[in-house]
Amino acid sequence: MNLAEQRAYWLDTMLKIGTPVLTALADRELAKRLPSDWNPGRSRFAPLEAFARLACGMAPWLELEGLAGEEERLRERYAGMMLGAVEAAVDPDSPDRMDFATEGQPLVDAAFLAHALLRAPRRLAGALNAGVKMNLIAALKMTRRTVPGTSNWLCFSAMVEATLGLLGDPDYDRLRVAYAIRSFEAWYKGDGAYGDGPDFHWDYYNSFVIHPMLVDLVRQSDDYAELRPAILRRARRYAGILERMISPEGAYPIVGRSVTYRFGAFQLLSQAALQHFLPSELQPAQVRCALTAVIRRVMQAPGNFDEDGWLRPGVYGWQPGLAEPYINTGSLYLCAAVFLPLGLPPEDPFWSAPDAPWTAKIIASGGDLAADHALQE
Repeated sequence: MNLAEQRAYWLDTMLKIGTPVLTALADRELAKRLPSDWNPGRSRFAPLEAFARLACGMAPWLELEGLAGEEERLRERYAGMMLGAVEAAVDPDSPDRMDFATEGQPLVDAAFLAHALLRAPRRLAGALNAGVKMNLIAALKMTRRTVPGTSNWLCFSAMVEATLGLLGDPDYDRLRVAYAIRSFEAWYKGDGAYGDGPDFHWDYYNSFVIHPMLVDLVRQSDDYAELRPAILRRARRYAGILERMISPEGAYPIVGRSVTYRFGAFQLLSQAALQHFLPSELQPAQVRCALTAVIRRVMQAPGNFDEDGWLRPGVYGWQPGLAEPYINTGSLYLCAAVFLPLGLPPEDPFWSAPDAPWTAKIIASGGDLAADHALQE
């Protein structure tokens, strides 16, 4: 694929994944259409999961200014659909009014929706009309009844509160933000990795949740300016580790919880590209080519989608045995987090620089590189 074709492939793939969700919300029929035959005990949470996780990945593209032609027409159309989806999700009279009130899971996905608004402060958060904003603030506040445990869930509580502040709510709770950030300072294990609570876990939650939310939380407020350099330095190192996990063929280790989020495992690497904090030894084009290989390898597997275009659990196709009991159809849409670099304009080096081999491909082909070293704090 040439450079234009690569960006088009990323965009087409993101829209293939997301269009069924947003089309159903436009008709206020997401709760009706979203498949619930698989893990039906979690179906009450599935609409918010699908919508919020998709929004979290699409938001930087929706926020992008300066596009032209067909891509800009698509961006404008989908931005309108996303605003309509927010309205459908929080309108008390909507048949697609989503569950923010139950203790537990709704806090998680309220946070992913909040992160989307933080990533698109002009085109999403800033474009909400007064009534929708009021309903959204009320919905987000409902999640306060959930007391997060000593784990990545502290990030969810903090993200909700930070976004309430973005939306202009004077009642947002700065203590919940501070508590999360300070807790993860205590849980840092070294070499770019945090514990998920006091214990270290071999999984992708440093990329699914912890690093992406911590980075954006400390960027959002000057209250944590003294912590930004260390938090960013650790995120940069972990992004570099993620790049090294991508094999020459575009495969990656299937380890730990929630692997059915597929290439959402690379959210942090995508965010590092979007926000220009990749490790100095990585060129943006290397990351583009590596992530393109990952996306293509996953998407080429038969069985990723049902006959109506909804995601099915697995990594390479239909693999329900890989899914934990908390996974439902809506959960799978965190895969959209890989598409964050679509928030960069086509002229950015991520999209405009010539193809380049990534680390594993260089080494596997006999190329020489400097030895890798741990991050020293």
